[in-house]
Formats: sequence, C-alpha cells, structure tokens
Amino acid sequence: MSTATVVGSGPNGLACAVALAQAGVEVTVLEAAATIGGGTRSAELTVPGVIHDVCSAGQPMAAASPFFRALGLERHGLEWCQPEVDLAHPFDDGSAATMVRSIEQTAAGLGEDGRAWRQLFESPANHFDAINEDGLRPILHLPKHPLRLARFGIPAAAPATLLARRWKSPATRALFAGTSAHSFSPLTRPFSAAVGMALTSACHSVGWPVARGGSQSIADALASALREHGGRIETNTPVRSLAELGSPDAVVFDLAPTGVLEILGDRLPSQVARAFRRYKYGPAAFKVDLAVEGGVPWLAEACRRAGTIHLGGSIEEITAAERDTNRGRMPARPFVLVCQQYLADPQRSAGDIHPIWAYAHVPNGYSGDGAKAVIDQIERFAPGLRERIVATSTHSPAEFEAANPNYVGGDIVAGANSPVQFFFRPRLALDPYSLGIPGHYICSAATPPGGGVHGMGGFNAAQSALRYLATS
Repeated sequence: MSTATVVGSGPNGLACAVALAQAGVEVTVLEAAATIGGGTRSAELTVPGVIHDVCSAGQPMAAASPFFRALGLERHGLEWCQPEVDLAHPFDDGSAATMVRSIEQTAAGLGEDGRAWRQLFESPANHFDAINEDGLRPILHLPKHPLRLARFGIPAAAPATLLARRWKSPATRALFAGTSAHSFSPLTRPFSAAVGMALTSACHSVGWPVARGGSQSIADALASALREHGGRIETNTPVRSLAELGSPDAVVFDLAPTGVLEILGDRLPSQVARAFRRYKYGPAAFKVDLAVEGGVPWLAEACRRAGTIHLGGSIEEITAAERDTNRGRMPARPFVLVCQQYLADPQRSAGDIHPIWAYAHVPNGYSGDGAKAVIDQIERFAPGLRERIVATSTHSPAEFEAANPNYVGGDIVAGANSPVQFFFRPRLALDPYSLGIPGHYICSAATPPGGGVHGMGGFNAAQSALRYLATS
C-alpha cells in the first residue's frame, strides 16, 4: 500500500487526504495547531456559549463544491443552514439592495435592472455544476463544457467596474461590486469581475448558507470522511523540515509558498524556489468579532434578515477603498463584510447575545488598529450598535499570520489575485501542484482554483499525486 503525508489540515489539506485515502493510500495528516480546520475553525471568542467562525463564514462555494458534494458530507454531520435573505448591501438613505437564492425574486427587487441581472446570471446559475466542474480545475485542461465555460468566462474576464455598467441603478452596481470585492483586488483590473460572477451564480444556485454549529463542522465532516477510509490526523505536530516526515511515498503541503520554502529550502529546484520567492500576497483582513445584545440595529429592514452584509456604499466608494488597500494605504472607510450566521443557525447564540462576524480589507501587514474602522462602518448603517456590544475580539493581520502562517501579512486568500496569479498560481507550470521533486506537491489556496472553502485545490493535487503513485 502506498503512503502519503499531508502537512496542514485546512479544507484543502483534508480534501486532499480524503481523495488519497479513497484511492487506497495510507494517509496521515499533520497539523501544527491543537485543532484541525485551518480557515474553517469556530470558537467561543467573546462570551461563553456564543460561537464565532475564526475565519471563513458564509459558504456558497463550499455548498457548491463538486468534491464535497460527491463525498456526501451530510453523512458525516454537515448540515447547511439558509438565511431568509442571502446578501444585503445597505446605503446611507436606509435602503438596501438584496440578493436571495431565487433569481426571480432578486430580479424583481432590482426594478429596471432585473431583466439584465437575469440575462447575465440565470444560465450560469442553472448550470453551475457544469461551470464548477471546469472552473475549479487548473487553467491548462480540456474543458468538458466549453460553451458554458465560455459564456461564463467572457463577462468574468472584464473589470468589475466595466461589467457593472450593464445596470442602470447605482444600487445594483454596488451590489455586484460588493461580491466582486471578495477577490481583494482592484475592481478596475481585468478579471476582477470573476469572483463576483462566481459568487452571484453560486448564490442563485445553492444559496449563501452557513454550516450548522460553525465552519468547524466542515473540517469535522472531512475528518470523519478521512477516518472512514482509514486516514489518521495528528494535531500539535508542527513540521519544520522534510526529515521529520520520514519516507512516505508522497508528501502534500497545505501551506503557502513561503511555508513550503521554509521546509524544503535548497531541495526545491531553482526555478520553483525562484517562483515561490516572487509569489505575491494581497491585501489583508482585520477581523472584529462582536457579541451583541439583541442583534445589530440596522436601518435597512432587509439587513436584519440577511446572513451576509457588504458595507461599502456605492461602487465608486468600494472601488476607491480596494484601490487604496492594494496600494498599501488604509482607507478611511474600508470595505467591510459582516456575517450574522445566527439568523440561520440560532444555536450559535446564547440567549439574546448574538455573534457578529466582521472584517475589513486593509493593506497587507497593516499594523494599525482597524477595529474602530470596522465598527464605524457598521454604525454608519446601524446607529446605536455600540450601546449593544457586550464583548469584542479582534484579529489583526499579524495575529492572523501568527495563528495560521498561510495568511502571510494577513492575506487570508493566500495570494494576490493579479491577472497573472489568477491563472498561474503558484507558478507557471503544466502541473501547478507539483513542486518539481518526485512525489512532492502543494495543495493550499495558493494553487488553482485559489481561495475559498471548496477543497478543490486539495482534490486536484491528490489527482497529481495519484498519477505519480500509479507509476512509481
């Protein structure tokens, strides 16, 4: 029986381990932290009994993941909870643009822009499984659904600001800008519309759900699937050198390129090491978790029912904020994401004390205190918030990196989404998962298809490793 070691237990590392174990490989996962999960961890960060997601929160891409769905993670305890309103984007006049799973209801709420919204998103939403099957693979592959992929990919290649011109209302343009801003890239850059296209299509296909009990439930379900196939997980086991791993037939690193460099050092081929040293990281997140009594007093009624809320005002304001963070400047009003997971999953609350998850986009390595900027943005659309805050927990970029070294400089998507890295991450290669050493691979969010909880980087890397094991 072939053996493999996976270093890191984020969703990609666990997905890789499960895919290998399914194929009959004896797999061991080594995790440096005391708990598994990487970006899919949950904890009581503020008040006992109030459950916060440590990093990843809303999960449309996880719910739509081809590999996760094929695994049937529901058998392992994973349950998706849907909010009444999937996404809300409030404005200073007390109104809000909203997106729900039903494209018909969403279009009806967008008025004169409803028809154009449906024209763009109805087909990819209806065929999102086919698009995902191709879109979550390495760029250099033969697509199974080339026409559907092209229909999705042509508008996705545009700058978000350019694609948004198809809508007349500033509210609709801002709604799309907010989903596109999940890329952490300038919205005037080519391909900055891609993440907005993907998230919007996913929402209209599967909704914008959360995992019951917290994002930790995703990691726990993957761990259960791994153990079902004989795999093992060892926590509190940091890896500092290749010598510590023994001699497995394959090694896969769920690490950022910097982490791979630290472990492999001179063993990496010079061209791989050079590419990893040149790999670019993007803006960071400054996270603020709040325990709020009675919930957030949003002015817009839709926000009181929304699982995810984007705070950034107009498309012009969001564009300026993302431009500044990518240039290393802290915006006065950064783009802020808020999640109210407890609305769909009430067990995360303790009585009338509810968890509010929020983070701002800030420059990579930002060393200032972003908590005030986050709370100010929420208070802007929900005056009176401060009086309801019972407890606060913050994670600065440096604290993010200290807790998870994959988040270099606080970059929680493990790499800048520049046009080059959008396609060729972590380097230009026929097999981007290969480290150039026989039997050694990388599977983190720094590999295709990039950030997001979907496990496909891990699944894809496992296929590369299996091809090697079959011939070795």
